[in-house]
Amino acid sequence: MRSLLIASALLIAQPAFAQLAPHNEAGVTFGHVHLSVADPKVHHQLWVEQFGGVVSTKGTFTVVKMPNMMIAFRGTKPTGGTEQTALNHFGLKVPSMANAIKKWKDAGYEVQREFKGSEGFPNAFLIGPDGLRFELQEDTTLKVPAVAYHLHFMVPEPAKLRDWYVDTYGLKAGKQGNFEVAEAPGMRLLFAPSKEAPTMGTRGTTVDHIGFEIRNLAEFLKKLEAKGIKLETAYREVPAIGLNISYLYDPLNVYIEMTEGYTGY
Repeated sequence: MRSLLIASALLIAQPAFAQLAPHNEAGVTFGHVHLSVADPKVHHQLWVEQFGGVVSTKGTFTVVKMPNMMIAFRGTKPTGGTEQTALNHFGLKVPSMANAIKKWKDAGYEVQREFKGSEGFPNAFLIGPDGLRFELQEDTTLKVPAVAYHLHFMVPEPAKLRDWYVDTYGLKAGKQGNFEVAEAPGMRLLFAPSKEAPTMGTRGTTVDHIGFEIRNLAEFLKKLEAKGIKLETAYREVPAIGLNISYLYDPLNVYIEMTEGYTGY
């Protein structure tokens, strides 16, 4: 009940707080991360109370909305963390690291490590329910409790995987220090070098998959198939939850959902 009251208050007080970023020229924006969790209600409360998320439900499907990102939940115990996959973790920015860490610890959760990040700001890795591991970075200019920031890939050939995302989703290539970068609206994809290749895909792990929200999804998928990209799941419409969806795997078995409809949540 407490989490529902908090979510309702946020919906009234901050109507623009949890919008996705505008689509790029290819009709793509970052959509969501989809977590495998034993009890989705525990995570609904966590993301609302810790990071000011907003709960939104359509039919039987519930997500938590953050600025530039949705968090969705697969109600099943994860097979493990993401450290052995190509997608090592995702990250958020917060206005005060000290406040975020205190709040996290007061709730009984673990802070794995605090450190200064590559950009020179305070960072920390947090461990939540189901062993979920994610990163925070401080940005004192923020006017909201938290905002989506990055997906962090660790792979033997970072430029090669970065180029796949750039070509597939019309993202902008760049650099951040020694990292290769692909900029999606609302989310930075960082690609770091790793001496070891991923030993498993993301499906079933704490971050089961990531998602891009796409305008005119059916036509977009036809263009992907014309490029020779194989879909794992063909286009389908799910009116009960207000989404059109399709899935594929990236070259290193990161599971990706493509949606049309999250902008209506």
